[in-house]
Amino acid sequence: MVSASAAAASPNNQGDAQALFAERLTTIAKDTERLLDRLLASQPADGETARPARLLEAMRYASLGSGKRFRPFLVVESASLFDVPRQGALMCAAALECIHCYSLAHDDLPAMDDDNLRRGQPTVHKKFDEATAILAGDALLTIAFDILANEETSSNPSVRIALVSALARASGLGGMVGGQLLDLAAEGRFADAPKPMGEADVLTLQAMKTGALIRFGCCAGAILADVHDERYAALERYGTVLGQAFQIADDLLDVEGDAATVGKQTGKDAAAGKATIVDLLGVANARARLAALVAEAAEALSIFGAKSSVLAAAAKFVAERKA
Repeated sequence: MVSASAAAASPNNQGDAQALFAERLTTIAKDTERLLDRLLASQPADGETARPARLLEAMRYASLGSGKRFRPFLVVESASLFDVPRQGALMCAAALECIHCYSLAHDDLPAMDDDNLRRGQPTVHKKFDEATAILAGDALLTIAFDILANEETSSNPSVRIALVSALARASGLGGMVGGQLLDLAAEGRFADAPKPMGEADVLTLQAMKTGALIRFGCCAGAILADVHDERYAALERYGTVLGQAFQIADDLLDVEGDAATVGKQTGKDAAAGKATIVDLLGVANARARLAALVAEAAEALSIFGAKSSVLAAAAKFVAERKA
């Protein structure tokens, strides 16, 4: 007789979970796209005076029509563990995606990473201009919190406040923005640049710059459900591990990928002298670390049983992605 745990780990079940993951990733991406299209319509919202056409066009260019919508997927799937209404989860997912897209528009600027290509297309400042790219990012950042504050996200005001607080901390000083500053410092951009980074320094930087938004996406379902017990802790652990895996996979793509497949310039970390886990451990050891993180992610989800199989498959997708 085959045990339940062995059955869950069998190749057929793993294949089924990966297929279901791919299906749900596509569906959530389409649903998020439709919602963002509505939220970024030309008609001003209550309290707005007007939506300038050029600014709105740049916001839509930065956020519509491309991207896997992996972070929205995390929000919707984590929310499904608690049977949260799908529309509220999608609203939260759209807010998170606005933050992510704003960060890309700003990161690509000449003063930051100076990239001309994003997802195989000209970056926002190349399509428009630097000033418009900055303002489009500012507007996407701001509208994210407008979306979270909307009753369509949750009828419970305390839940909306909790979402605003959690996303602000994930995206700001102690999260993504702070991580981007550390990343620039690691390139020697500033006179008071720190000494060469060790593994602990790199992990802190990456947990902030990349991991914080991923962790929020994983915890958002519990916040929407107003759950604060061991299930929240499990999702937080899963999100932390997933963020580490995502960054190692990204660093491996920078070393081994090509720009045509990845959709952006590769080899930039080495050219900038930036320390990464791949740089510190070597490719083989980094891949071993990545495999261990995928296993740890699945273990973190064990509290949810079979309901979390698609989220476990997401960790495998992160490790194996080519773009």
